[in-house]
Amino acid sequence: MDYKKIKAPANTVTRDMIKMADQTGNVYETVCIIGIRSNQIAQEMKRDLEKKLQEFVSTDNLEEVTENREQIEISRFFERLPKPTLIAAEEYIDHKLYFTNPAKEKDHIDD
Repeated sequence: MDYKKIKAPANTVTRDMIKMADQTGNVYETVCIIGIRSNQIAQEMKRDLEKKLQEFVSTDNLEEVTENREQIEISRFFERLPKPTLIAAEEYIDHKLYFTNPAKEKDHIDD
């Protein structure tokens, strides 16, 4: 994920969930979709952070873990990013998410 191209706000935003539910017709389904995508984004961000910090791991001394300036800057960069829920909500609003409801698809197949 290219974190520099994220357009999501860094602060909490109040949203009209009824209006956001127009795509699904159900507020709870909308929240569920955004929540699932948020978890995916959070896992991806965690993997990226761990991969970048892995470069600084030294096995010389297991008792003492030292931090250097680059580690701190990388950590601060990730802390300043918008929260995964805000990114997921923005993707949903911009119609960048593809989602299906297997229960609804099953009902259409049976008809």
